Amino acid sequence: MAWKRFRKKKDMPGGLWIKCPNCDAMLFNKELARNLHVCTDCQHHFPISARQRVAMTVDEGSFHEESPDLWAIDRLNFVDKESYAAKLEKSMKKSGSSEAAIYGCCTIEGQPLVLCVLDFSFIGGSMGCVVGEKVTRAVELATEKNLPVVVISASGGARMHEGALSLMQMAKTSVAIARHAEKGGLYISVLTNPTTGGVMASFAALGDVVVAEPAALIGFAGPRVIQETLRQQLPEGFQRSEFLLDHGFLDKIIPRGEMRRSLANFLRYFWRYKETEVLAADGWQAPNFPGDDEEETKAEAEKGEEETKAEAKS
Repeated sequence: MAWKRFRKKKDMPGGLWIKCPNCDAMLFNKELARNLHVCTDCQHHFPISARQRVAMTVDEGSFHEESPDLWAIDRLNFVDKESYAAKLEKSMKKSGSSEAAIYGCCTIEGQPLVLCVLDFSFIGGSMGCVVGEKVTRAVELATEKNLPVVVISASGGARMHEGALSLMQMAKTSVAIARHAEKGGLYISVLTNPTTGGVMASFAALGDVVVAEPAALIGFAGPRVIQETLRQQLPEGFQRSEFLLDHGFLDKIIPRGEMRRSLANFLRYFWRYKETEVLAADGWQAPNFPGDDEEETKAEAEKGEEETKAEAKS
């Protein structure tokens, strides 16, 4: 009978579609990737890896990773459902990185900086000794080279597998940022979903400019823990980017598709490079800062007046 032809489904390859956890829309993976892993229906921002973040933020081929060979040591012989050493090995294979942070020098629209990015897929982006060391080295490198530093955070907080050693990284990273500020350095902190715990209580909150992606969970303890502790209902949208912006903690909420251009604009407006440090299409040249043209015009006018007076005296 004819109906028998339709009983057997055709084999279809898996992994072509993904369901949006926010609006339940079925999204074609390739289309989602083209849209920087942002839902085309509701603008939900999917999690991405640190290397994906670097690729969509910096100028192509400009990122030079520093200290890629640092990895964590199981100093406490920590064992939960599995040993910490086994968890580290799995995370390394999954992420292709030795730890939950990568950093290095790069450019954004021709403007040099030091960029550090945390990877939530590596044990929840948690901050242990190596993550703390990499963030510190990134800030110190920026201080040494007199460059701005941008840190993009995605973390569940301090890494419990390393005990008090992980908590020490909060002070370590904060001191590095304080020294960078003393030297007149610029630090931009970008918060993504989620940025919580010890990371939020230290370097992630210390930026000269603090921005976040839409609907990112940001805070120290989670909302469920806070609600159980206070025993009262929390406001709608509590600890989300929009709530923090309304209460003055954030400077701006920036969608992922606008992040690269926004960071470039921050660098232009808040940082002055030396004339030999900014890359343009026709070579290295100084950027055009707001007010520069007016100052040059004023200087030229004053110089002309002085020359006129000198000629009149002669």
